[in-house]
Amino acid sequence: MYRVWAVARVTLAQAVRMRVAAVIIVMLLVLLPVMSMALEGDKTLQGQLQTFASYGLSLTSVLLSILTILVSTHTVTTDLARKHIYLVASKPIRRFEILIGKLLGVVALDVLLLGTFGAIIYGLTILVPHITDAPPDQVARAEHEFFTSRVRLETPVDKEKIDRLVEESYQKLLSEDRMPEGFNEWQIRDMIRREVQSAEATIGPSRVKRWEFRNVAVRDPNEVLYVRYKLRAIPQPAEDQAVANWRLGDFRTLDTGRLTSETRPYYVSRKDALSTTLEFAAPADVVAPDGYVALEFFNDPSQNYWSIIPSEVQLLYRSGTFTGNFWRVVAMILVRLVFLAAVGVSVSTWLSFPVAILICLAVLMTGTINGFIAESIDSLGQTLGFVYKFTVKPLLWFLPKFDGDFNPTRFVVDGRTLQWLVLGRAFLTTGVVRSAALMLFGIWVFSRRELAKAST
Repeated sequence: MYRVWAVARVTLAQAVRMRVAAVIIVMLLVLLPVMSMALEGDKTLQGQLQTFASYGLSLTSVLLSILTILVSTHTVTTDLARKHIYLVASKPIRRFEILIGKLLGVVALDVLLLGTFGAIIYGLTILVPHITDAPPDQVARAEHEFFTSRVRLETPVDKEKIDRLVEESYQKLLSEDRMPEGFNEWQIRDMIRREVQSAEATIGPSRVKRWEFRNVAVRDPNEVLYVRYKLRAIPQPAEDQAVANWRLGDFRTLDTGRLTSETRPYYVSRKDALSTTLEFAAPADVVAPDGYVALEFFNDPSQNYWSIIPSEVQLLYRSGTFTGNFWRVVAMILVRLVFLAAVGVSVSTWLSFPVAILICLAVLMTGTINGFIAESIDSLGQTLGFVYKFTVKPLLWFLPKFDGDFNPTRFVVDGRTLQWLVLGRAFLTTGVVRSAALMLFGIWVFSRRELAKAST
């Protein structure tokens, strides 16, 4: 183990002496304070905080990802190209210890820089409300919606019901010989599915829609719940507003004609702007003892003469502190950097520096749009979809979705809790399993590589 740490220390020293490392460090030291003051968002305190946190964390993540790729590929390829590896390989050290030591050196650099710039972003974020002349109501809103850590619950889509309605509609078209011309079966089913989903989401006048949430683990009944949503209307009203009538509670007892004091419903009526993300608060005592609560929307025909389509309906409740959540997000960024370091060290054992850089950047870019690519493949026709399913899709599965749970901005910006389970799963699957697989491949190649030929 001493030999591994010796290589790690040398690698860390090499990285610190690299000019690109100095450039990135200086850029972040200059840009982060400037961004905290220059970025204003929607001109509100919360908008300024969200914009700075989003751009600050994203910029740090991108620049450190690039630095990780450069250092991890440079440290191996340079030692091979300049014959420095001869000085190391001739020592009583195994080749796998060399690669592990180089990986640890790069990761140590990432931990040092990410911890430093994470602390700078955190400090500036805490400082912004104290150095701006924000009104008290904006400060209070930022405390409730930004400087917090809230669990977000969404009701799952009833896929079985959707599939059943799609199949019934398709069979009806088939039996009545009304199949659209020029479309294959997959395209027709996709069109039917869109129509069914739209019909299920639409609430006509005098209609009620219910969302049910379970396992709502509110710690204190005196806490506050938050309902977040977005509204659309068909047809679009001239004033771009609609009246929203909501109620929360345990309606299982109301459905049977009973009402207990533990399930007293909460009512709220609001006139909301359309196509805008909105949020309102409700008392947490609407949650039943078993963690169940239902949310209902009533489209009152005396107030709305159009159909309402609520979307992105979420229930949020406080589950922790901003500080803890922020540093979990920083740890999630570290998982990404560990994976990229493993990619860089692994491919450098058998590729030249320019090609290794290209491969690593391709991995970074593909991971950044991994979710989009996967959805695009799923939407292909049956023939192409079958081909890509057994070629590109396994490769995408191996690459982390940097646009999914690895995206740090969506947790901090929305005040959403990054749960320890999600972080632990990401660390295990990506920081350990995927990275270990890459390193094992690199070690296998490096152990069989001929570093020098004997001459007589």
